[in-house]
Amino acid sequence: MSSSSLIKVLVVDDEPSIRRSLQEFLDDFNFAVTSADSAEAALKLIADHHFDVGVIDLRLPGMNGDVLIKNAHQMNPKMKFIIHTGSVGYQISQELLNAGMKPEHVFLKPLPDLNMIIDAIREFFPVKNK
Repeated sequence: MSSSSLIKVLVVDDEPSIRRSLQEFLDDFNFAVTSADSAEAALKLIADHHFDVGVIDLRLPGMNGDVLIKNAHQMNPKMKFIIHTGSVGYQISQELLNAGMKPEHVFLKPLPDLNMIIDAIREFFPVKNK
């Protein structure tokens, strides 16, 4: 990522209202945001475009979010991930930890303050989007 470029974020959620609200919120903070409604659509986007961060729902039609993150990490090892899920009992797997995920980057829906996602993205790229 060059110092002059925007942080490119991919939002993956099958719920249109959540996907749209996250995209609009992140747009307001000058992130370059793209969205997908399935893991399969997200992987096609990742194959064709560079993304710095993925904000990923776990429960998706077809391939779930865990598998999406594993595949996306193989395609782009520098890509960072944030999980945004309604799965209350979710425990991050060792495989995702090995891919660079952190438990503090798992956020439960409904998130009372979307700024928590902004803070996590800024933690990945401290010199960008200040």
